[in-house]
Amino acid sequence: MKIAIHGRNFVDLATPFIQSMFDELARRQIEVQLSEIYRSFLDSAGIAHHSTLTYTSYLNIFDADFAFSLGGDGTLLEVLTHAGPRGIPIVGINIGRLGFLTTISPENPEMLPRLLQALSIGDYRLDERTLVNLQSDEDLFDGVPFGLNDVTITKTETSSMITVHTYLNGEFLNSYWADGLIISTATGSTGYSLSCGGPLLLPHNSNFIVTPISPHNLNVRPMVVPDSAQLSFEVESRSNTFLVSVDSRFRTINTGTRLSVRKEKFAAKLVKMSDDSFLNTLRNKLSWGWDIRN
Repeated sequence: MKIAIHGRNFVDLATPFIQSMFDELARRQIEVQLSEIYRSFLDSAGIAHHSTLTYTSYLNIFDADFAFSLGGDGTLLEVLTHAGPRGIPIVGINIGRLGFLTTISPENPEMLPRLLQALSIGDYRLDERTLVNLQSDEDLFDGVPFGLNDVTITKTETSSMITVHTYLNGEFLNSYWADGLIISTATGSTGYSLSCGGPLLLPHNSNFIVTPISPHNLNVRPMVVPDSAQLSFEVESRSNTFLVSVDSRFRTINTGTRLSVRKEKFAAKLVKMSDDSFLNTLRNKLSWGWDIRN
């Protein structure tokens, strides 16, 4: 088995688990390739990782069977930019906080041996999630213009609200006078869109959500559209600039830049264990069914 691994800097409490993971990978003689930035974190923390192979982008990842994400949901979104274009299944191990996507928890000391055994014998399922793709007049995100959660168009910190003229399959939809606009996948419905009043969708719904951010017109509401549609945008701003982001990556661009959003040609492949349930995750993370009045 060959595994590519990426993570972020971690707290001291996570060190024993991370060291035990690399010890177990070495014991099983699993070939490991680390992202270059994660290797620097491991070296500075004194973790013996037994690996000399590194990568800097999806272009030089080796032929991995799996990509491990060690962190929270933000880390998994980074791993997606490495592994997604190569179709490598992603294993999300949650040593972060929220964990809607990284649902494998290291709290049980027997988790890691069971996980590696399940991966070796194929006792898991691949959860394929729709990605959103941003098209533009220029290459805004270094050849990685896709995201799992959302594309957002927002005002800059110093500007007043912007106007986002929006078209659905070439037909005029609406002009949003707002702080911005979110185009969310079903997976991203539990993220930024939710905090702006967007609906929750089950992750395999074939839809995008168009959610305005603090709209000037109170009768403007989030809208669900098929993910087979193409959305295009023209932006007006008094500062002549605005922000565009794909998941956690963002750029400041000029108002003359035309943007469009569509479904990405490939899907994210998330590894899920047999007992992993999205509805359980939803209830736990959102405290549904808990009496929290006291």
